[in-house]
Amino acid sequence: MGNDTIRLRNMRFYAYHGLFPEEARLGQRFEVDVELMGDFGKAGRDDDLEQSINYADVYKIVEDVVTQRRFKLVEALAEHLAAAIGTSHAPISLVVRVRKPHPPVPGDFDGIEVEIQRRYD
Repeated sequence: MGNDTIRLRNMRFYAYHGLFPEEARLGQRFEVDVELMGDFGKAGRDDDLEQSINYADVYKIVEDVVTQRRFKLVEALAEHLAAAIGTSHAPISLVVRVRKPHPPVPGDFDGIEVEIQRRYD
């Protein structure tokens, strides 16, 4: 696996994930980052998208999983995102970060973030 990285940063979606009934009813904003690691040298040398990863396709996968499914845990959302991207673009290593900027938790902080790293062969 190469050392090249494609990043899709701070994708924002309105969705209905969470443990509490209010989260299912009202929804909230979620932010997602995806890092795709591989060898994209041939794509760069040949200027050929077929040798790379079409990030529009990755965005659509993220959008579909985030907005069309419902999870209680941000960890589950991140895991399903990784699996959907990884299985459709294998072989690939990836990092998925999911942020919930305004969780229903008392206190003053910037939200929560879950980061997972996976490899799909």
